[in-house]
Amino acid sequence: MEKSRECLLNILTFTLIYALSGLVFADFAVAAEAAVHSHGAHNIGTELPVWTAVPFVGILLSIALCPLLIPHFWHNHFGKISAFWALLFAVPFLFTYHNIALHHILHIYLIDYIPFIILLWGLFTIAGGIVVSGSLKGTPAVNTVMLLIGTILASCVGTTGAAMVMIRPVLRANRDRLKKTHIVCFFIFLVANIGGSLTPLGDPPLFLGFLHNVPFFWVTTNLLPHMLTASAILLVMFFIVDTFYYRREKDHVESGPEEEKTPLKIEGVVNFVFLLGVIGLVLMSGYWKPGHLSVVGVHLEYQSIVRDFGIITMGVLSLVVTSRRLREANDFSWFPIAEVAKLFAGIFMTIIPALAILKAGNDGALSGLVLAVKESYHYFWVTGILSSFLDNAPTYLTFFNLALGKLGITEAMVPGALAAKAVTANPEFIMYLKAISVGAVFMGANTYIGNAPNFMVKSIAEESGVTMPSFFGYMIKYSIPILAPVFLIITFIFF
Repeated sequence: MEKSRECLLNILTFTLIYALSGLVFADFAVAAEAAVHSHGAHNIGTELPVWTAVPFVGILLSIALCPLLIPHFWHNHFGKISAFWALLFAVPFLFTYHNIALHHILHIYLIDYIPFIILLWGLFTIAGGIVVSGSLKGTPAVNTVMLLIGTILASCVGTTGAAMVMIRPVLRANRDRLKKTHIVCFFIFLVANIGGSLTPLGDPPLFLGFLHNVPFFWVTTNLLPHMLTASAILLVMFFIVDTFYYRREKDHVESGPEEEKTPLKIEGVVNFVFLLGVIGLVLMSGYWKPGHLSVVGVHLEYQSIVRDFGIITMGVLSLVVTSRRLREANDFSWFPIAEVAKLFAGIFMTIIPALAILKAGNDGALSGLVLAVKESYHYFWVTGILSSFLDNAPTYLTFFNLALGKLGITEAMVPGALAAKAVTANPEFIMYLKAISVGAVFMGANTYIGNAPNFMVKSIAEESGVTMPSFFGYMIKYSIPILAPVFLIITFIFF
C-alpha cells in the first residue's frame, strides 16, 4: 500500500511538472523563442563535429560493459552514470549555443522523451494488471504459438503493448525450463519489433509516417509480405532451437512436482478497456489537429497533451481498480520502468548531436553517408543500422524526407505518390518508403536500445530470474547471427 501511494505521488508530481513546464522555464521563454526565430535558418547539425556524439557512445558503452565489470555499482548507481554522460554533453552545449541549445534540449524532452516515457509507463502499468494463469507448459509448440500471438498482437496494440501483455505469460509458462534466454531474445525480435510493422499503431516510425500523410492502410498492404517472410523464418528457427534445448532438458522439466491441471484463465480483463483507451488516444492524436501552444519556443500540440494526460489517467485508473493480488501474481515492480526512464533520459540528451548531424544531410559531418544512400537496399540497411542505435522515429523521418527531396515530392503529394494505380503514383518512392519502413521497424531488434520495449523486456526477464546477455553479448550471440541472414534474405527478395 505504501509503495502504491508513493507511486501515485510520483505520478502526480510528474504530471504537475509536465503541465507547468512552461512556467518552470518562464525566465528563459522570451530569450529562447527569440533565438529560435532569429536563427530560423541556423542548423547546428551543419556545425557539430562527429566527436560531439562521444557522450552518446559513452552511455552505450556504460550500458554494455558496466553490468559485466562493476555489476553491484551499476545496479545501485546506473541513474547517476546516465546523468553524468548527459551533463557531459549538456553543459558545453549550453555554454556554446546558449538559448538555441536550451531550445534543442527542451524540444527533445517535451516532444520526444516525456511522451515516450508516458506511453511506456501507461502500457507497463496496464499490462501489469493482466494475469494469464492456468496449466501452460513451455513446450516448443506452446512457445511458438505464444510468440505468434504476440507478433500478431503487436500491430494491433503496438510493440510495447504486446510485449508488456505477453512477456509475463511467456516467462510463467517457461519457469521450469533451464534454458530460457533464447526465448526472450526471439520474443524481442518478433513481438517487440517485427510484429509491429503492419499498422501505424505498431511502431513509432510508422506512426510518424502516418502523421506525414502516409495512408493508414498503405503500411498494412505494402509491408505484409516483408513481415510474413521475416516472421515465418524466425518462428521456424525458434521452433528448431527451442526443440533442441527442450529435448536436452526434458527429463529435468518432467521430473518436477506434478501440478494440478487448471484451465487457462485471464484475470484483470478490465485492463483491456484501459489498453483500448490508450490505443484510442494514440489514434486521436493522429487525426485531431486543434492547434498548438508554445512552451519556451517549443510547439506542443494540443492533441499530444490530451493524449499524454489521457494515458496517465488510464494508468492511474488501472492502479486503482486492479486488485493488488493480480499485480503480485505478475511479480509486478516499478524497477523496470524506473531503469528505462533513467537510462533513456541520458540517451535522449546525448543523442541530440547525432540526430542533428544526420538531419543536416549533405551539409553535416555525415554527408558522405547520406550521399551514399541511392538505391532502395541502401535505404533499408542505412535506416536500419542507424535505427539500431539511434531513435528509430527521427531516423525514419530523416530518410523519408531525403527520399522526398530526391524525387521532388512534397508531403501533400505523398498519398498520390503511394497510390499504386493512380496516375500520380511514383514507383521509386514506393520502393524507397518500403525500404525505410522495414529497416526502421525490423532492425530495431538489433540492440537493446533499438526499440522502446526491448530494454524493458530484458529488465522484466532479469527480474524473473532469466540470465540475459550483455548489450554486446545480445548482438554477438543472438541478433547478428540470427537476424543478419534474415535481413539479407529480405534484401534479395524485396529490395
